[in-house]
Amino acid sequence: MYILITGVAGLLGSRLADWIVENKPEYNIVGIDNLSGGYIENINPKVIFYKLDLVSNSLAEVFKKYKFNFVFHFAAYAAEGLSPFIRGFNYDNNLKSTARIVNQCIINDVKRLVFTSTMAVYGHGEKKIFDESQVPCPIDPYGVAKYACEMDIKIAGEQHGLDWCIIRPHNVYGIKQNIWDKYRNVLGIWMYQYLNNKPMTIFGSGNQTRAFSYIDDSLEPLWKSAVEPKASKEIINLGGIKSVSILEANKVLKDVIGDGKTIFLEGRHEVEHAIPTFKKSIDILGFNHKTDLKEGLSEMWSWAQNQPKRNRFIWSSYELDKGLYSFWKNPSKL
Repeated sequence: MYILITGVAGLLGSRLADWIVENKPEYNIVGIDNLSGGYIENINPKVIFYKLDLVSNSLAEVFKKYKFNFVFHFAAYAAEGLSPFIRGFNYDNNLKSTARIVNQCIINDVKRLVFTSTMAVYGHGEKKIFDESQVPCPIDPYGVAKYACEMDIKIAGEQHGLDWCIIRPHNVYGIKQNIWDKYRNVLGIWMYQYLNNKPMTIFGSGNQTRAFSYIDDSLEPLWKSAVEPKASKEIINLGGIKSVSILEANKVLKDVIGDGKTIFLEGRHEVEHAIPTFKKSIDILGFNHKTDLKEGLSEMWSWAQNQPKRNRFIWSSYELDKGLYSFWKNPSKL
């Protein structure tokens, strides 16, 4: 039996592949990644790996060869705050690539497509709490793209009989995260900044609240999203259950490191409070928030200190400069 993981070199894809290798050896894993946001060193050696770009490369031969039982579609460029300035790239690498995966899942009778969406689809939400029953109202192109993907997948289910489960993870962190990307993953950005003798940056006041999620707590639930009958055609928030401010998270990391300086930059166009409900993930996927932020950051920091010095990804130009934040205008800064 074969399963496909797109984005297999990234955090979710690589760690889920590790979990499946260790816990479900009866399944063979095929992984696809273009290595633009992940690293080949992250990929489990038992994964059959294809370096492919979902936007420009044909996927037909891979799907035809392996006849996948399940597809986990994790590939995306999740730089939410940057998405207003790279609209075309954002829609190509989120919406267009997902449409191509959906096509192949329909053509090849995949048993279930698991799609990782985002908390960004909620926008400001209702009463600052994000519940799966709410009508999404995203406030940035990244959230728009992900919501469009969700709607397209639902249509494929209604019209073509595709089975699906949509997962909305939030602020996932842990070992194998890309800490070299300047535009996403705040905890990883802070680690990179400290390792490179730079101050840790906070946009705005730091009173924004998030629910951080250690990756290992979500691995078995992610697997169940493909195989659990009750997960069929369900949308499920997945991840942390505790509201933590950016200021608090920064303090916890500095406590773990035992050092660190923080500076404050101009605020961004972003949701102030992003706290999801989690009951559905417990009832359907058996989610258990086992790892608190300090424990998870301790694990990740131990890993980060032993990583090679990699070039940091920085956009040399943007599709739109108007309204671009000052801290992204000068690539040499921060």
